[in-house]
Amino acid sequence: MCDTCGCGDSQLVPVEVQERILSGNERTARHNREHFEAAGVFAINLMGSPGSGKTAVLEATVLAHRHFRIAAMSGDLATDRDAERLRKAGIPAVSITTGSACHLDAELVHRALHGLEDWPYVELLFIENVGNLVCPAVYDLGQAENVVVLSVTEGEDKPLKYPVMFRKADLVLITKTDLLPYLPGIEIATLLENLARVMPDPRSIQLSTTNGEGLTQWLDWLEQRCRARAALGARNGGDAARTLGEAPVRQHA
Repeated sequence: MCDTCGCGDSQLVPVEVQERILSGNERTARHNREHFEAAGVFAINLMGSPGSGKTAVLEATVLAHRHFRIAAMSGDLATDRDAERLRKAGIPAVSITTGSACHLDAELVHRALHGLEDWPYVELLFIENVGNLVCPAVYDLGQAENVVVLSVTEGEDKPLKYPVMFRKADLVLITKTDLLPYLPGIEIATLLENLARVMPDPRSIQLSTTNGEGLTQWLDWLEQRCRARAALGARNGGDAARTLGEAPVRQHA
């Protein structure tokens, strides 16, 4: 994969080619960010390994019935299963199938924006990246913040083995905590220590979509970030001055 996408070994991809790919991506990411800011949309790049629980977290977020107006994009190599799950949960969602690429890029997100008819009417957009702890961290999509989903079943050492991903994270959701009694070799304290070793500003929430642990804390974090974004837009005099609950909520099947 990395011999075509430019995200990997410079022995496989000439440095000048990789630089052109990344610089082009940065331009499109800036354009996406302008879209989001003009519409008052708080965009989150949701990253993590396959099976870490990204889609389950989004389902739980939607079903919590807070007053967020949410839309989502779900990236995968094939199928639209994740987007279909989110549509069933009650939000507009589009699927981005990459074929063989191991990450989303800004251009894929830009195309999806124009295919997601209701996205300017939401305040919170989740971009669910392809399951991968390496390449998604390299590509800016125009998001406001990065959230990494890390399940306890993946082990305590993942932050140390994949430091770039966690170094760029604004928040880590430590998921599947209800399974800890069945994982005697996993210590949350060690996992938190490892996060602190690589994250400039270590922030994490322990979360279980099965028993609801940490869900309120996660929703509170989202609400705080959305309100901070709206306040920033108000100070800047832009369209992002829209506040929670102000615009009409569209109904989705």
